[in-house]
Amino acid sequence: MTVINVFTVAPEQQARLVELLKLATETSIRHVPGFVAAALHRSLDGAKVTMYAQWRTPDDYAQMRARPDSSPFLAEALTIARFDPGFYEVTDIFAP
Repeated sequence: MTVINVFTVAPEQQARLVELLKLATETSIRHVPGFVAAALHRSLDGAKVTMYAQWRTPDDYAQMRARPDSSPFLAEALTIARFDPGFYEVTDIFAP
């Protein structure tokens, strides 16, 4: 399962949001069973941050969201940004 979160943020807060998401992922999220991979992206205009994360199952993702050790970073992130999550499954992968 793939989760794509698109965060909208004031450009002056973009760097802080990237840092919060990086901290949450490095310190706790990537260690949760079922985590596969993640990529963090920032828009060139400063107004968006997008996080692409892959999980083995939807239940693995739900268990991560219930963990208290990632919530301080995510709680602060939600004070400076709003986000629109989407849940997907991979249909094809393309490479050169």
